[in-house]
Amino acid sequence: MGLDVSTQTATDSTYRTLLTTFGMLRRVMEPFFARHGISGAQWGVLRALQRAADDGRHGLRLMDLSDRLLIRPPSVTGVVDGLERLGLVERAADESDQRSKQISLTSSGRKLVKQMLRSHGQRVQTIMGDLNGQEQAELQRLLERLKSRLATMEEPNASTPATTATDATELATHRNGKRRGGNTTKAEAI
Repeated sequence: MGLDVSTQTATDSTYRTLLTTFGMLRRVMEPFFARHGISGAQWGVLRALQRAADDGRHGLRLMDLSDRLLIRPPSVTGVVDGLERLGLVERAADESDQRSKQISLTSSGRKLVKQMLRSHGQRVQTIMGDLNGQEQAELQRLLERLKSRLATMEEPNASTPATTATDATELATHRNGKRRGGNTTKAEAI
């Protein structure tokens, strides 16, 4: 049984507003990243590696980054390649699996993340500034509810285009009802 026209129109409008808001968020944040010589996708990888380091992990495998950023491994590889050319990350053999590589921040990468974090928080505060604490809590509650709904839905098939790291939201990647890799880390966000 389908939705009535007014419900469908409201649902479509809300969905379009969500997508437009996300697009505008990217448009507002990309110049911030560009001032630091990186893209939003690259920031997602750098931030994931910094959080891993804060948790006592020296590095992450490409698959771990893929899980954290909610993007396919080939997309992560391209971003990591660019960061490696910039001297911000390095690859080393994984001690537990010599076939795999661990990606970690270089000293330049750690320095850049530290520098960016000082102004990133201010940028986020500016973006969220028109919402008071109660409104932010309500938005958080609604987004968590939407995230839970999306987590129960089928995973896109292999022909679906890869999302970029800047598309990473707080959604969980699930397979067969279980979180992939058992990782409970939230996806990196812009």
